[in-house]
Amino acid sequence: MKLGIIMDPIQGINIKKDSSFAMLLATRSLGWDLYYMEMVDLFLAGNRPHAKMRRLEVEDNPQQWFRFEEEIISELPLLDIILMRKDPPVNMNYVYVTQILQLAQKHGVCVVNNPAALRDVNEKLFITWFPDCIAPTLVTMDAQQILAFLDEHQDIILKPLAGMGGASVFRIKKPDANTQVIIETLTDNGVRLAMAQRYIPDIVHGDKRILLIDGEPVPYALARIPRAGETRGNLAAGGTGRGVELTRRDREICATLAPVLRDKGLIFTGIDVIGDYLTEINVTSPTCIRELDALYQLNIAKDLLLAIEKKRHR
Repeated sequence: MKLGIIMDPIQGINIKKDSSFAMLLATRSLGWDLYYMEMVDLFLAGNRPHAKMRRLEVEDNPQQWFRFEEEIISELPLLDIILMRKDPPVNMNYVYVTQILQLAQKHGVCVVNNPAALRDVNEKLFITWFPDCIAPTLVTMDAQQILAFLDEHQDIILKPLAGMGGASVFRIKKPDANTQVIIETLTDNGVRLAMAQRYIPDIVHGDKRILLIDGEPVPYALARIPRAGETRGNLAAGGTGRGVELTRRDREICATLAPVLRDKGLIFTGIDVIGDYLTEINVTSPTCIRELDALYQLNIAKDLLLAIEKKRHR
């Protein structure tokens, strides 16, 4: 098997926390050939998708975790599997790359996640497909609608539809002297959509990251506990991770999502659950593999690769 990965520069990753690195280690443990790409390496010649690829060797060594070997320029159908693991933002370059990957898919390459779904699914908006799983939610660029939502719920979260790691996520409690400027900032003075959600007090017990492989959840989640004085549990915002078993409600949410995830070709997803509510569905580059592996002696990345291989041969 030949597997290619498209990711952010490997020299800048933190291997203790990087889920893409877990996938690289699992690829080599299976004896598969590994090829490395960044988005800049992909191109079209006519209607044939190509890339500059580097053969890659990896080891779980914080001093030297990767080594590039030969570099080739080849059509993407050289590969059996491509993992698209570039972090957001999902900007126009990202969209164009998904279109190149869709051509590779047309030529028989198994691309994970499905390029059309990566293009179409917004990680914040996608939760609205599952109204029974979410807290009261509003998506708008109208300040008056947000103010009315705040009047109704008194305590809300306001966040952008793009971004990751808890960036630009605000909690607004009424009254708050900064309400107007927060709304102006997130909506760019009324020309950009933002999402408002009723504040969920259960955040003090953690924002749970649940990983799903072809719709089936890993039986444990990483509850990301906000630091003192924070409302964001994101590890990138200073949260602390704690392993927890899935609850009955967690499994109900996963079962509700599973048929849609499978239908869209979203083989690897990471959902965020606070209390009884789904808050985000991460499809671009879900994380927390390494943390859960370490806590529970799992090998989530290997399970994922074997699931991809099985799906590819159906």
